[in-house]
Amino acid sequence: QVQLVESGGGAVQTGGSLTLSCVASESTFRFTDIAWNRQAPGKQRELVATYTSSEGPKYADSAQGRFTISRDNGRNAMSLHMNSLNPEDTAIYYCNAEGLRYTGSRWLTTSVRGQGIQVTVSS
Repeated sequence: QVQLVESGGGAVQTGGSLTLSCVASESTFRFTDIAWNRQAPGKQRELVATYTSSEGPKYADSAQGRFTISRDNGRNAMSLHMNSLNPEDTAIYYCNAEGLRYTGSRWLTTSVRGQGIQVTVSS
């Protein structure tokens, strides 16, 4: 079972930057379509950014111009680089991915999600 291990969260002040990463637990996993979501206290989960093989990167209005989504199959990782953070960005961030996992004899399509990581931005 492939898992995504998240890292890079933490606490920063307004205007600061963070880079969140998710690394696949199996080296044979290949990312295809990826996404980052977040959930702030008392709010619904929000889609922040996606990267698909067909359309490339896309961002929510709140993230446009400040966040950059990327994937690196050489490192079995996906990332979200966040600049100009503000208190409204405070949330738990989740990585999600569609990908291919090699079983030893064939490739299987697999959906995986990270465990979530806290980002806190203070004013």
